[in-house]
Amino acid sequence: MPTFKYTGRDLSGSLVQGTLDSENSNALASLLFSRNITPLEINPQIEATSSKSVSMTFFEEKIETIDVMLFSRQMYTLLKAGIPIMNALNGLQASTKNKTFSIVVGNIRESLGSGRELSSALAQHPKVFSNFYVNMVRVGETTGMLDAVFMRLFDHLEFERFMHDQIKSALRYPTFVIIAMAVAIIVVNLFVIPAFAKVFQSFGAELPILTRALLSFSKFMVAFWPVILIGTIGAIFLFKKYINTRIGKYKWDSFKLKTPLAGKIIHKATMARFARSFALSSKSGVPITTGLKLVAQTADNDYISSKIDEMRASVERGESILRTATNSGVFNPVVLQMIAVGEESGSLDDLMQEVADMYQRDVEYEIKTLGAQIEPILIVFLGVMVLVLALGIFLPIWDLGNIALHKN
Repeated sequence: MPTFKYTGRDLSGSLVQGTLDSENSNALASLLFSRNITPLEINPQIEATSSKSVSMTFFEEKIETIDVMLFSRQMYTLLKAGIPIMNALNGLQASTKNKTFSIVVGNIRESLGSGRELSSALAQHPKVFSNFYVNMVRVGETTGMLDAVFMRLFDHLEFERFMHDQIKSALRYPTFVIIAMAVAIIVVNLFVIPAFAKVFQSFGAELPILTRALLSFSKFMVAFWPVILIGTIGAIFLFKKYINTRIGKYKWDSFKLKTPLAGKIIHKATMARFARSFALSSKSGVPITTGLKLVAQTADNDYISSKIDEMRASVERGESILRTATNSGVFNPVVLQMIAVGEESGSLDDLMQEVADMYQRDVEYEIKTLGAQIEPILIVFLGVMVLVLALGIFLPIWDLGNIALHKN
């Protein structure tokens, strides 16, 4: 949204200057009139590049979620205590240990000093504050509940961080096992099987078909391992480039939800994030359609986000939330029943909070039992791999040994 610099006079005739974000100059003029300010001049402002502006480079300290969490919590505490927002930001800038985030807070304070609203100042740092965060702060400014909104944002970010850590924890063990198996297969084919190939060649006997297949595959890997390595790296690069596209990310996010074991964990974690975000926006007084639009940005899954956007479009056409949620196909019957009760009783925000808690408990349980679920699969896979190696390598040696003994 463009920024405009305005000059006007208030009801007392005093000169008023400042900067505000607006869609265009006409919309800004209407906004100023609503604030009892008669605009005299409105000009688009060109942002100058300051030496203090934040550029996320490799050498600068990265801003983590915990930094934004602490900022939200401290803003709630300071505003609740009645401290002016400029003084609060000044104190936070001095006490913040993360130097990069301290610069961000300083830029926010400077923006406020030039007449910009807090939400507009936060919007100047999209890599630090999400659209959902900025819009929640804007709601807090409008309703006069800025301190309460900051506290809810702290709880929301804490939940987001917890769910993100839980998903990483769930995927860490299977990822490590798969990598270890891949390394073992590479080592066996490049170093172990070629050593046995020399032994088999010295016997000069006909080998079983499984042994010949293993030797051929090992010979192929030894001869073309540079091509395989370059091809693997190229495939990974192209895959990452593809999933960074809009269509690629949508299909990849949809595929992740269908994967065994991990898919249901990702789905429940995403739905927990949706339910808690929707409850937060609803409690803050955001209209349902606007809330669904904001929540779609926090889903962190393009497939789920598209379903939420479809829900928003259906609600705008006059359909009930229950009907749109049912048509989306991403909620289970228990959740749909809770949505129906919440919509009828007018306590949808409280029930969506319960939905988020329910999904969170399910995610915690799934992660705790993930090891027990994946161990049988890994054992079977390892057993098959060992069986193939045993039949392909050690059985021919055993047969050739028996032949040698009978000849003696």
